[in-house]
Amino acid sequence: MAETRPLRLLALHGYRQSARRLRQRTGALRKALRGRAELVAIDAPHRLPAGAEDDPDGDDPPRGWWFSGPGTFEAGEAAAAPAGLEESLSTVAAALAEHGPFDGLLGFSQGAALAAMVCALRARGDPRFPVAFAVLVAAFASRAPAHGHFYRDPIALPTLHVVGDTDAVIAAPLSRELAQCFVEPVVLTHPGGHFIPAAPAQKKAYLEFLERFCPGQGQAERPGAEEV
Repeated sequence: MAETRPLRLLALHGYRQSARRLRQRTGALRKALRGRAELVAIDAPHRLPAGAEDDPDGDDPPRGWWFSGPGTFEAGEAAAAPAGLEESLSTVAAALAEHGPFDGLLGFSQGAALAAMVCALRARGDPRFPVAFAVLVAAFASRAPAHGHFYRDPIALPTLHVVGDTDAVIAAPLSRELAQCFVEPVVLTHPGGHFIPAAPAQKKAYLEFLERFCPGQGQAERPGAEEV
């Protein structure tokens, strides 16, 4: 019998990060998923001004998926004129088409918020986003009124929501609130903060969730929202 191929997940980094930085910060996760799933990270289209922690002459500038103000972003801001989202959706669609096929998405922080929007579009039948599931770490719903349509209807796409109880950047209630926008969310809590956890307990939860989508396995039925 042929070996089952690993799942392929398109990975979306957080605000002020990049594909390279996400790869650097997911070493433990990639090791935990070895042989089961592989992550392919892409850069957001919008470059940000270098901050004090960035190398101004480096070749890996910080990036973002959209802005709540001119060149800035705050997750809790109800931005009247958010900018840059359409370009980012096009970037994700292009990556799925050019580097696919992909089975699902993995997003962190602002990248997870974007992945949730992609899930909403996919659930409505948007052919640009052929993914079957998403893993959303430290995710949140955009507060911008212009983005409200993404959350208007329950999102019927399987998701694993990873929530840090002590996350000081994206507070746990924000991530739980987004999870309730999905029809059958699985919520994984961990005691840490704003990072992608990969300790044995989280590894087990990741693998159990991803097992549902392995080629030849078929998707298991789920009774509804579940907490692990």
